[in-house]
Amino acid sequence: MSNWSGKFVIGLTGNIATGKSVVRRMFEHLGAYTIDADALTHRTYAKGAPGYQPVIEKFGKWLVNKDGEIDRGKLGNLVFNDNEAMNQLEAIVHPLVRQAAEMLIQRASQPVVVIEAIKLLEGDLRKVCDSIWVTNAPEEVQVERLIRKRGLTRERALERVRMQSAQSTKVAMANIVITNTGSYDDLWNQVSAAWKEVVPGANSGYADTEPALPKFTVPPKGEYSVKRGKPRNSPAIADLITRLSKGNRKMSADNVMESFGDKAYMLLQQDGNLVGLAGWQVENLVTRTTDIYLEEHVDPHKALESLIREVERASAELQSEASLVFPIKELAAQEETWKRLGYEKRTPETLGVQAWQDSATESLSAESTLLFKQLRQDRILRPI
Repeated sequence: MSNWSGKFVIGLTGNIATGKSVVRRMFEHLGAYTIDADALTHRTYAKGAPGYQPVIEKFGKWLVNKDGEIDRGKLGNLVFNDNEAMNQLEAIVHPLVRQAAEMLIQRASQPVVVIEAIKLLEGDLRKVCDSIWVTNAPEEVQVERLIRKRGLTRERALERVRMQSAQSTKVAMANIVITNTGSYDDLWNQVSAAWKEVVPGANSGYADTEPALPKFTVPPKGEYSVKRGKPRNSPAIADLITRLSKGNRKMSADNVMESFGDKAYMLLQQDGNLVGLAGWQVENLVTRTTDIYLEEHVDPHKALESLIREVERASAELQSEASLVFPIKELAAQEETWKRLGYEKRTPETLGVQAWQDSATESLSAESTLLFKQLRQDRILRPI
């Protein structure tokens, strides 16, 4: 029996570089609502949030930077080298994270909710879960991923892996273990099979029985429609991105399949042809649309409006607070369209909320423009 009426809550954990976040994204493709509890932790002590003053009172004002925010780097250096300090910090933030997670669960319209947390099993958050899933990978695989994806030296990567609690302990407490050593397809097959076995009434939202999208051939004339991309659309997505980026982003179907672990795609169609797309993700309750590609013949106003409104609709289902769009300069120049959609040009430091600023800083490039729109007023862990 579930702890929640009408909801089934999965707790997802595992050590560093075992693929937790990729698996969480797969759950989203299956139709679950997902929560990144570790990102919520940072929100608990943002300026004005409930944990802000308690953290300062416990550890001192020296943590506060010139913007009035608690410097996460300073705080991290303090607690990671002092178990007592870590325990004191967790005593402040863990109850707040649980409160925020429970609020998100209650507000979620999806019947399945997934909570990803590195310390899920060490705290009270596990008590809200109906099933515990653990991602697992051999130490050598973890080290290789940290070297390749984060640019760490082998010595530093090994140190990061071994400073965490034993993976075997997490595996022993799991209802489901996902072994992440192979391809994205293999990982998906494990997640999909376990989903069908464990989740009440589950059926795969990731499977796609529709035919693959044809490549663009002749200029179509019909109305635009938008659908969510599926892995079987990977060849068409790869072809469109490679071609419209003038080869600056050479994508293969395998590259696109791997990117499904980070983002989703909204596909713009006209007369059954793929004529544009938007690559987007929701992380820490912030929507980021970082890839927008349109065929030259399409009406940019109608195309952008169709894509962005569908991204916003899907974002609302994921309880996103703000939408950040990063169009290239040619698309950013469609000022009337963006104004009609409710977006304005901003810089990261003007966004006000630390989580929004962090997302903007991470995704903004020299070739793109930041466009901002607030999607909801009732923010989680909002200033008090």
